[in-house]
Amino acid sequence: MRQKYVISIDGTENKLKIREYAIIDKNLNKVASSMLEKGNFSFLCEESYESEIIASSISKGVSTLVSILRTQNIFPIEPYATKIAESVMALYDLSEDGSVELFFDDVDLIPA
Repeated sequence: MRQKYVISIDGTENKLKIREYAIIDKNLNKVASSMLEKGNFSFLCEESYESEIIASSISKGVSTLVSILRTQNIFPIEPYATKIAESVMALYDLSEDGSVELFFDDVDLIPA
């Protein structure tokens, strides 16, 4: 499965938002990842988190942040959850609103 997560900080609302997208069209299975377009991804869900809770979790470490970010709607596997948490930490290191897009392909998890 190929997934994309869009992580953004909205300072005016004082929230962190994570949107999850995935390729669900079987016709796109053989399309190279580099050839995929924004419109190829289907929106799955969005979660919002209070920035105060996220900042507190960051101070306790990656594993605590991962447990806060995982919900009933968004529950990525460990390698993806860790990368998402690290990206959230990097965003919070910036002093301004920002966003980051993460792309994951399960094929990358299969040893060569």
